[in-house]
Amino acid sequence: MNTELPILVLGAIAAAFAVVSILIAALIGPKRYNRAKLQAYECGIEPTPHAVAGGTGNLAGQRFPVKYYLTAMLFIIFDIEIVFLYPWAVHFDALGVFGLAAMALFIVNVSVAYAYEWRRGGLSWD
Repeated sequence: MNTELPILVLGAIAAAFAVVSILIAALIGPKRYNRAKLQAYECGIEPTPHAVAGGTGNLAGQRFPVKYYLTAMLFIIFDIEIVFLYPWAVHFDALGVFGLAAMALFIVNVSVAYAYEWRRGGLSWD
């Protein structure tokens, strides 16, 4: 029981912090709501009605821009790159030529994904 006690105490502190944070936010947070604040926000694009599958309504679904997904893909590419570069940088001397070749292959793969993002316009913010 002595080895699990610090973990239980840490879990209790984390749970108490979460509950207290929610209560304080509910007590002292702003209470003035308007229609714009209550609407769902999805990546800055106004939601449009889509046609129901098999329905005969006249609400035609519109194409959803892929700019949001390109930005998310860019984040994932560089996030994964950093996750793999940290251990390689820490153990650079111990890995030898095999580690250097593996990292060069990894950098080539990341460069291909980066070039794809660049060609698709994921790096332009207009």
